[in-house]
Amino acid sequence: MSYIPRLKKKYNEEIVNELKNKFEYKSVMQVPKLQKICINQGIGQAVSDKKMVDNAIEEMSNIAGQRAVATKSKKAISNFKLRENMPIGARVTLRGDRMYEFLDRLVSVALPQVRDFKGVNDKAFDGRGNYTLGITEQIIFPEINIDKINRISGMDITFVTTAKKDDEAHALLSMLGIPFKKK
Repeated sequence: MSYIPRLKKKYNEEIVNELKNKFEYKSVMQVPKLQKICINQGIGQAVSDKKMVDNAIEEMSNIAGQRAVATKSKKAISNFKLRENMPIGARVTLRGDRMYEFLDRLVSVALPQVRDFKGVNDKAFDGRGNYTLGITEQIIFPEINIDKINRISGMDITFVTTAKKDDEAHALLSMLGIPFKKK
């Protein structure tokens, strides 16, 4: 028997039925689900130091458990000394079992390490059922060795769901364990 991530099992066995009853869907196929998690990190000083992009790719690959790729600039901006196709960030897209594993580590290990953590902001929905979470320090993840980093940087984590409305996505993500602020 193959391994099934804890949150995927919880989604299939509990969350689908709860959401179906809460929003009165006619079919199980209407229940929103998590499609992918996109992690993005922009590096402003990458223009002057190329090694920063390599470090960011390495750190993000360790965090995600999947190889990250460099993002390149689309156009040249002379004021920032930026040329076209210059590497300026890193990104990775997680799907399937790796996505659920990353979400589990984020919720149970990384977010509780944030100092004075009272929950994530629930106003970062885009109107189409997707949620973006900004993290200010990459050192909250246990995969990062604090002694080896040369610069603390943040990242954006986007949760893409099949939900049509924000309240459906909010219910799905809170049932998956994302700690939203209490109102």
